[in-house]
Parts: sequence; C-alpha cells; structure tokens
Amino acid sequence: MSEKDPVLIALVSCGSEYAGVQKELESAASTLNAKLVYPEMDVASLDTIGMEFGLEVASPDLKLMMARAKAVVEGVSKVDGVFVTSCFRCAEAAIVRNEIRRYIFQSSGLPVISYSFTERTTAATLLTRLEALTTIARRKHLLAREHQVGITAGIDSGSTTTKAVVMKDDEIIGEGWVPTIKVLESADTALQQALDQAGLKKEDVQAIGTTGYGRFLIGEHFNADLVQEEITVNSKGAVYLAEKQQGSATVIDIGGMDNKAISVQDGIPGMFTMGGICAGASGRFLEMTSKRLGVEITELGDLAVRGMEKNVEMNSYCIVFGIQSLVNSLAKGSIPEDVAAAACHSVVEQIFEQQLQEVEVKEPLILVGGSSLIAGVPKALGDLLKVDVLVPPHSQLIGAVGAALLSSGYVKG
Repeated sequence: MSEKDPVLIALVSCGSEYAGVQKELESAASTLNAKLVYPEMDVASLDTIGMEFGLEVASPDLKLMMARAKAVVEGVSKVDGVFVTSCFRCAEAAIVRNEIRRYIFQSSGLPVISYSFTERTTAATLLTRLEALTTIARRKHLLAREHQVGITAGIDSGSTTTKAVVMKDDEIIGEGWVPTIKVLESADTALQQALDQAGLKKEDVQAIGTTGYGRFLIGEHFNADLVQEEITVNSKGAVYLAEKQQGSATVIDIGGMDNKAISVQDGIPGMFTMGGICAGASGRFLEMTSKRLGVEITELGDLAVRGMEKNVEMNSYCIVFGIQSLVNSLAKGSIPEDVAAAACHSVVEQIFEQQLQEVEVKEPLILVGGSSLIAGVPKALGDLLKVDVLVPPHSQLIGAVGAALLSSGYVKG
C-alpha cells in the first residue's frame, strides 16, 4: 500500500452515532486519508449472533457489533484495520468490546484498537489512535526494520519532557532531555544536547524522525523525514532496545500524562490501547506524590521498594482524590515508604484494570517511559502480574530511539 492510498478502517461500534462522536471519528479519519467502513452482514444473523459468541446481550446495537465483527473476520468487508469502540459508561459494552477485539485479532491478524469514548471525545483525541492503525497498514516495511544505519536523530516531544538521541550504526552516541515548555525551543535544546554529546553538527545528520504530542510542529520545524505517532514508534523502540524484535512481546509505556499498552509481534504492533480515564495512571501522579513526600522523583522508587502498599488505603484512581488519599494516610501516621509503594501500586493497578484488559498480554513484558526508572513501578507491576518485567537500557528515551531507528529507512545509500 502506498502513502497515497486510503486506509480502510472497519468501524465496529455501539452508540457513537448517538453520543455525537461519529462526526469526530469521521473527521479524524479524513485527516489521515483513511475511510471508515461499516461491515455488511446478514440481518438474520442478529438472532443467533449472541449464541455464537457466548454473549447473550440485551442491546441490539451490541448484537450489531458482534455481527459486524464476524463479517470482518469472514472477509465480507476488505479492510486494513479495525476500530472497536463503545461508551465507557456501559459495563455490558465493555465485555462485548473486549471479546470482539480478541476475536478479530486472533481470527484475522488485522491490527485492532479498542477504545471507550465519552460524549466529549474529540477528533484530536482519536487522531493518534487512528493514525497508528494507518501507520501499520501503510508502513509495515518500515516497522520491520531491525537495525539503525547511518547517522540519524530522533526527537520525542512529550507532554512533560522532550527527548532527543543521535544514533550511528545501532549505537546511541548522543542524548538530550529537557522539560517541555515551549515546544520548539525545547526540541532545539534537546537536539543540540544530543549533537554536542555526539560531537556532531546538525548538518552531519542524514535523517530525522519526530514523535510525541508535538511531532507535527517540530517535524515541520526540522523538515523531518519521518513524523509518526508514538504508539508504533515507542513499541518499535521498546523491542529494539530490549533485543526482542522477533516473536511476541507486550509493551507498557507510562508517560507523563497517559499510558499505552501494546501487543507486538515481530516488531509490529497488533492490538493496542492508549490512555486511561485519569492521569492518575501516569507519571504525573508519581511526580505529585514525590513532591508531597518532599523527595526527588528519582528517590521515590527506592522508597517504594522498601514500603508496603497494603498499609495505605487508596480510595480513588483520580489524580486529585488519589493524592488526597495519600495525604490522609500521612496524617494518620503512615510512613513515606508505604505511601510511595501505594502510589506505584495504584498506577500499575489502574493500567492493569483499564489497559491490559484491552490487549493480549504475552511475555516478555517490556516497561518503558520515564516512570520505568522509578524502581517501585516495575516491582509493583511484576508483583501484580506475577511475571518478570523487563526494563531495557535507555527506556526513558524510547520514543526518540524509535524515531531515530525508523528514520534510518530514509537514509540514502
């Protein structure tokens, strides 16, 4: 498939047309030169589809979702990816959504994203998710790249920090890390830090890749060869640094304001989900916890490893009420170690309940993002899932590394 061909995305949804989200979905798709497809199915099958799935539901719209999922698997509608979505307030829809997502991915191998929307969901919120689907369809050859060649740079303009790396023939030779304040200035500073460390000038760089929230702005600023969303870039960077590019893997990326859970096969993402209901499942919550405890964020992990989360009661996943719970615990005499452990456990528990229900979790489980360096986070995740958690070297630079790796596909020999 060429970059000019429209990507066909099967929309398997319930309630999007009633919640005002439909036009937002269509707007996001059109921005990406993608077309939403509504799989055709036999109306008579609605009477028996529940028995086929083992899910007898009351809602006719949920039956329609299952029938459309079956049509996708049977190839009635030829599509390049699938977007499965329903309202987050509906418990019955959540069960159906998860079952459909697994069924389509296991039966067809098509990339699938599952999402629960609210009435305020906008095209901007949907853009990264749909962009990832189109990237997988259009750029599988690029995502299959296993080695970085030449001299390339990757810049990850994240919500809280901007990271940059300069790579040469599979080696990171320079890196930069600054707070994201003014997007362009932060990107310039991070890249210059990486170039200085590498002993190079900008003119020496053969290709540049950008990713993250500010990818479009800095991509235009640097005339980047690659401008790509963080789901595919980060998952590729994760398996690359973990040396797990062959076979299956699960990537969890805990960012400054959101998180991602991605199922990867041979370096290419298949099922993925992004973001939670609240930033309480992000690095921001851990940052606020460290400030309340009066320690640097780098010290929070060591405190958490020595603590017991069970000694602190958490009443809410909300970032505001979660901090309130920790403050109340401190007021009742809880020690900082237990509070730190509770904060780390709260983050990974929320990821487990909201994100890891949406993907097929297979080992190795690779944890990346700035929060992966907080020792209490991989410990809490491993304890919760009863698996070994792999934190690769340079895990905090995962987006920049992935961008540098993939942009090397544009290096002219």
